[in-house]
Amino acid sequence: MVGSSQPSQRYTNLAAAKPDNGVFAAYDPVMVDFDDVVTHRRSIRAFDPERRVPESTLREVLELAQRAPSNCNAQPWQVLIVSGERKKQLSRRLVEAAEAGRARDESPTPDFVGVHRRRQIACAVTLYGQLGVAREDREGRERANLRNFEFFDAPHLAAICMDRSFGLGVALDVGAYLQTLMLALWSRGIGSCAQASLRAYSALVADELGIPADLRILCGVSFGYACEDAAANRVFQDRSSIDEHVTFLE
Repeated sequence: MVGSSQPSQRYTNLAAAKPDNGVFAAYDPVMVDFDDVVTHRRSIRAFDPERRVPESTLREVLELAQRAPSNCNAQPWQVLIVSGERKKQLSRRLVEAAEAGRARDESPTPDFVGVHRRRQIACAVTLYGQLGVAREDREGRERANLRNFEFFDAPHLAAICMDRSFGLGVALDVGAYLQTLMLALWSRGIGSCAQASLRAYSALVADELGIPADLRILCGVSFGYACEDAAANRVFQDRSSIDEHVTFLE
């Protein structure tokens, strides 16, 4: 059943929903069930830094993501794939900025209220609980936050951008691209984590990567092969019922 926390009867190709089965146990690159890819994809926050994604596989993923729908087929996304020393240098600069308390260009996380705030808190409780970081452990929380700027040791980062002249409607198109990209990665046994944190120091990122001024950075996506035994990769976030989000009218 789509949306269930348990694997479907057809589920044979990707990792079972239990951590001890591994993140990508029994992965079969020939045939993958779409429902299972959607149901079991999750954010990966610990990667094997030495295991890069083969270029041929990465190009397959990017070709699939390029099929994402967009208004008038405008395909408004611009993507930079950052690896190797360039990625390490970007990470070093971001960590230095965060540790120095440099003022952020913007807050990457909205000020959620009401039910959205409650879900945000529940998400944090689940993640930090799995990491063994107590609520009063300020140092531990700061360290966990810095992992964003280390890209969770991922060997690759995708910087997702669009033209600054575009508004909300076009950002939705880029979101469709982002979803397609992460699902295509997961279907090939490759984990990812979308990171709005890149916007905190967008000017720094643009400077390091040579991103032109007419492009706006929307988010980053750290990706690579998951560390199977990492506590961070045992986090499974619940989803609320569709009845809280969908209204049927006739």
